[in-house]
Amino acid sequence: MYDLYDFPLYRPPSEAYSLIIQITLGCSHNRCTFCSMYKDKKFVIKPIEDIKADIDAFRALYKNRAVEKIFLADGDALVVPTDILVQVLDYIKEVFPECKRVSIYGTAIAIHQKSVEDLKKLYEKGLTLVYLGVESGDDEALKFIKKGIKAEKVVELSKKIMSVGIDLSITLIAGLLGKYQDNKMHAINTAKIITDISPKYASILNLRLYEGTELYDLMQQGKYDYMEGIEVLKEMKLILSSMDVSKITRPIIFRANHASNYLNLKGNLPEDIPRMIKEIDYAIENEAINVNNYRFL
Repeated sequence: MYDLYDFPLYRPPSEAYSLIIQITLGCSHNRCTFCSMYKDKKFVIKPIEDIKADIDAFRALYKNRAVEKIFLADGDALVVPTDILVQVLDYIKEVFPECKRVSIYGTAIAIHQKSVEDLKKLYEKGLTLVYLGVESGDDEALKFIKKGIKAEKVVELSKKIMSVGIDLSITLIAGLLGKYQDNKMHAINTAKIITDISPKYASILNLRLYEGTELYDLMQQGKYDYMEGIEVLKEMKLILSSMDVSKITRPIIFRANHASNYLNLKGNLPEDIPRMIKEIDYAIENEAINVNNYRFL
């Protein structure tokens, strides 16, 4: 089975029980200063013949098992030309007729490159969920991490993809700017971008640094030091308390229960905001956090 994958292989936490099919290798952007995921991979769109062969191999492997969820990797698979994605989705439907959900990693740039008609076609062919790494709602923070886009454009593109019926799951990062910068606007504007987009899913991770990233190099030079523990929880509290709930246009399933998080939080926005703030306050007052040795990283 492992010969079917080009490692390293990543997937969102919620795709833990999904079949993962690599239709690209690496990430087309691959410049974010905090990310180490695809530094050793050259971005490649796999030939459709190879993708179909992988799908056939997985069907043979799972011939006695129903596969209801499929995740298309690697880091920016949505950037694949629409005609190829349509062929992939059609072949998935043919080979895995029991599949109920097909999801994919995308970037805002990839969404920009797709027309509304392209996105409608992908939705009609079975693409139901896109994962988008938003990271921050603050333009200065986005510039700092070399995201290559401004927050206003991210909101516009997020609404574009949701307008055709595709669900959106956005990810943001607490502690992104580290100890040496003012995190206030990152937190406030992150709250704003969550409410402005109002996606189906929103999750907040805590930053972890890994060798091979620009932020790690800056830390080694004494120019950056990431936030930890209580300080990150204070930022999380500011994010939640800064949300203008009047702007939330649909219920948002909120999660901050990734292995990186110092405190596991989950709820629905806006109704569970007060409860989650109380949980943060309790954790701060009692130092009830997941320390590094127990965050499975």
